[in-house]
Amino acid sequence: MEMIEGHIAIDPPLGVPVWDIDPYDRDILRQPDDYYAQLRSKGPFAFIPKYSILVCGRHEETKEVFSDWERFVSSRGVGLQDFKLETPWRAQSLVVEADPPQHTRTRKVLTRALSPKATRALAESFQVAADKLIEKLLERGTFEAVEDLAEAYPISVFPDAVGLREADKRCLIDYGAMVFNALGPDNELRRNAMAMGPKIVPWITRQCQRENIKPGGFGATIFEAADAGEITEEEAGMLVRSLLSAGVDTTVTGIGNALWCLATFPDQFQKLKEDPSLTKPAFEEVLRFTTPVHTFCRTADVDTQVSGIKIQKGTKILCVLGAANGDENQWPQAHRFDVTRRPMGHLAMGVGIHGCVGQNLARAEVGAVLNAIVAKVDTIELAGEAIWRPNNAIHALDKMPITFKGG
Repeated sequence: MEMIEGHIAIDPPLGVPVWDIDPYDRDILRQPDDYYAQLRSKGPFAFIPKYSILVCGRHEETKEVFSDWERFVSSRGVGLQDFKLETPWRAQSLVVEADPPQHTRTRKVLTRALSPKATRALAESFQVAADKLIEKLLERGTFEAVEDLAEAYPISVFPDAVGLREADKRCLIDYGAMVFNALGPDNELRRNAMAMGPKIVPWITRQCQRENIKPGGFGATIFEAADAGEITEEEAGMLVRSLLSAGVDTTVTGIGNALWCLATFPDQFQKLKEDPSLTKPAFEEVLRFTTPVHTFCRTADVDTQVSGIKIQKGTKILCVLGAANGDENQWPQAHRFDVTRRPMGHLAMGVGIHGCVGQNLARAEVGAVLNAIVAKVDTIELAGEAIWRPNNAIHALDKMPITFKGG
């Protein structure tokens, strides 16, 4: 059995075009729009020989593969590596990299910890922190949006929400980037990310232990489930780890991408100023338009077919969520950022049983920031070039100087 990037090599299915492209090329990861459009034009699927994978980018097929956990599993890894054939670099996630029945049991605990009620209890403190930070940045005028706002805000509220006794900003942010880069091939991005492991992973592991979790936070709720016998002590620590791996980097990306959208499309920001009730749908449009998690894999666990294309068991399928969220058949004029659009059905937060379990928390954090900006900032202007950071699974900014102006 021939292996490529940790999964079985397959032949192109009948009727699927062979596409000589590297979706993990740095230039594509920085500016993926042309790649997304070409992918959608290929049909339901394309075959990429460099990695011996199928790739889909139309909304219909991507949603089907991404959501059908019985045929297309997550437990064999949501990156290129097939966990059924190779051991993952760390114990696999009990939520993202799991299927029922295990997924059902552990997700129930995490859903309770991150319930709407638990998140609403933090709304006031989130808003106070956001208001203070935006007022401070307004006084400065021009600042670095990624470091001073997109990274600074989640780190100011997330560790307390989880109940961490210690908060190392760099470790929390770099761990998320490391986990998402690990989903890609053995390229420079992945190698550089994994090289940070000896420093970051031990710190993350310590924070996930019961003695390092304060009472009253999400982490404490998870360990209460261990006390009740719903999960083991080890599983509780791993669920806290899931919060740390996905709870910071994606929110940082969401805030940064929202700022980029509002600075790039000032007419849309003015619509928000005129009608603040659009803030929530505006963030959904940010998610659709920029798709922070641009790519996840699934593995065919049975011989099956989608849109008439036969797919053999063991096939790795690259679900390009960013491309699916730009499908004109799903959203007319999908290339436009429109805060009045209500993009129901976008895939940026997952779908089905693998819908992002922390989406209430992410929306609460980003919502607080947007509320503060809409209330206090009159104009947002780019003060230099916006530079996107290549990552094997995340579409995020690296640097973006902007200027806030008040009344």
